[in-house]
Amino acid sequence: MSDGISPRMTSFRPYLLRSLYAWIADNDMTPHLLVDAARPGVQVPASAVNDGKVVLNVAARAVSGLEMGNDGIAFTARFRGVSHPVWVPMAAVLAIYARETGQLMPLPEEIEDPASAQAESVDAHSGDADGGDDHAPPPRRGNHLRVVK
Repeated sequence: MSDGISPRMTSFRPYLLRSLYAWIADNDMTPHLLVDAARPGVQVPASAVNDGKVVLNVAARAVSGLEMGNDGIAFTARFRGVSHPVWVPMAAVLAIYARETGQLMPLPEEIEDPASAQAESVDAHSGDADGGDDHAPPPRRGNHLRVVK
């Protein structure tokens, strides 16, 4: 790509979470998620929330219909003997760990490329009244390499 525009990639968090989940399960351990219950869209029983967070056992034997998609995690689980549907947006997952070891593996926050954020902002606010699309190319920056003698 010689135009200086980097391609948009999907979030790495769901892929990282799915691979860590598989690794924990493959080692016959019990995967648990640490979730920020205060994030918008989190659907868990209020009784399970402690200090704004909830720990969810997501082992295959503990949940029903587990789906780990790119947007979030959905399943049905029993809380105090009552079955509840659960939805956790991917952004609300703070970490995954194996109950047996307690070793917490935090999921890093998405790092937004400042150039792409600026480009999105420009795209959202651009557009002439006549709908023209004649944008001037961004100015070229000087070479960041120097000759050292």
